[in-house]
Amino acid sequence: MTTQPIITIQNLSKQYKHADQLTLNNINFDILENEVFGLLGPNGAGKTTMISILCGVVQASTGKILIDGLDLNRNANAIKQLIGVVPQDIALYPTLTARENLNFYAAMYGVSPKVAKSKINEWLDKFGLLNAADKKVETYSGGMKRRVNLIASILHQPKILFLDEPTVGVDVQSRNVIIEHLKDLNQSGMTVIYTSHHMEEAEEFCSKIGIIDYGTILTIGSPKELISNCEGAKDLEDVFLSLTKRKLRD
Repeated sequence: MTTQPIITIQNLSKQYKHADQLTLNNINFDILENEVFGLLGPNGAGKTTMISILCGVVQASTGKILIDGLDLNRNANAIKQLIGVVPQDIALYPTLTARENLNFYAAMYGVSPKVAKSKINEWLDKFGLLNAADKKVETYSGGMKRRVNLIASILHQPKILFLDEPTVGVDVQSRNVIIEHLKDLNQSGMTVIYTSHHMEEAEEFCSKIGIIDYGTILTIGSPKELISNCEGAKDLEDVFLSLTKRKLRD
């Protein structure tokens, strides 16, 4: 059985106002249903811009994007019901409790109060947050906030989940819990697209990886394919450095 593309990106470019160079330069690729697609690149490579465009937050300069067969430019509202988004910055109200935050996001996505209550308790329990559910988010550790941030994006059971560095700045325990539950979601049929600077995590987690630099996709393939096709590479980090070089990016 052939897996169909759930996202098709055609001739996508983005140039911000007053910018001298394109942030994204004529990008073309597909993401297949039920993939875990990792978008990797140095700082400023275009990862967040790409995710923001796919989520409908930023408008492309040129190009066409189909998400689950729908044209993003024409069907933005319908697409928003199909996707969940975990932004790089914590998108929670600090003076509200975790439960209050999650009820707000559930209502925003049109989840009924009865279903929301059940789902919120289920996910708070899975992420080890049930005992702290009624404490203000401002009292939470970084790892706890990341976990609530993730729960907020999946209460409406999206077909596609976008994550922009979901494990940045968290301890090993929180990172492991987040990745294990993302694997479970993917196993249940959810397509996952995520960015990360953790090469070892991406190598183990992703079924397909795209490496981007200076707004251009340098390569796409499974971790094993990328490593075997790069002379002398023993892991994904070797591939990454071979393609993007060692010049510092600030």
